Amino acid sequence: MKVLLTGATGFVGRELASALMEEPGVALTSAVRRSTSSVPGTIFLAGELNEQTDWASALVGQDVVIHAAARAHVMKDEVADPLAEYRRVNVQGTLNLAKQSVAAGVKRFIFVSSIKVNGEQTLPGRRFTADDQPAPEDAYGLSKLEAEKALQALVEENSMELVIIRPPLVYGPGVKGNFATLVKLVDRGIPLPFGSVHNKRSLIALTNLVDLVITCLDHPAAANQVFLASDGQDLSTTELLRGVAYAMGKPARLVSIPSKLLMIGAGILGKKEMAQRVLGSLQVDITKTCDLLGWRPPLGSQDGLRRCFAEERRE
Repeated sequence: MKVLLTGATGFVGRELASALMEEPGVALTSAVRRSTSSVPGTIFLAGELNEQTDWASALVGQDVVIHAAARAHVMKDEVADPLAEYRRVNVQGTLNLAKQSVAAGVKRFIFVSSIKVNGEQTLPGRRFTADDQPAPEDAYGLSKLEAEKALQALVEENSMELVIIRPPLVYGPGVKGNFATLVKLVDRGIPLPFGSVHNKRSLIALTNLVDLVITCLDHPAAANQVFLASDGQDLSTTELLRGVAYAMGKPARLVSIPSKLLMIGAGILGKKEMAQRVLGSLQVDITKTCDLLGWRPPLGSQDGLRRCFAEERRE
């Protein structure tokens, strides 16, 4: 099986490329923006991802395309029109690749989307499902939804199969963003006011996401489906921080302050959006993913955290 992977130097793509090289019978082509020797497989220099990228030579003979490249979510976006920039890369760039994949006879297109297509938060006792009405709340989530719809319309008129995977927060060695910030605070032993946060959030270990993508390479039941992904174990922010501290061999210095007071304080400081990510709930239902694919996350959350920090220490 010949596989083209985009975003091969990214957080998810790098791990995925290494795993694909270990898969029997898989011949990997890794698409990158700039010349590099740090990723495995045959290297294809794609340049910028947009509606003009020429994929023709990379797509010759490919059976599967895994599209992991994207303009990632940016907390403080400084471009004049963030939505236009997200659309240029995540929608137009994705559709351009998909159209060329159809023309080249690619059998399956796997699109790594985002749970942000579903929304930002879930109510207590409520989980997002793959069949929910999408409700993105920011430019990044909207661009991913628009890309999904464009891909679905394209494959309706062609024989190429489409698989869409929507992961929540992905953690692993080298993770960035809010997760990395919390990890640094725990590592420094700074007391954190999250000792009694009773939310629930779904996350997915990088190892688990990679395993799911590889399962979707040729699984018959994956064709033209949308799958949500997670570790299958939802954690409160309090539980997550304790798990991170345990995995790092550090004490969890957590101070119990009611979530309502934390939210009020965050609002006063202009950090309401960040507080919602830390204090709110976001749970996903992976029943469909598990039942249709016969898939189970290889790692539980604590094992995922332990492996994450064990690998970082080795590096």
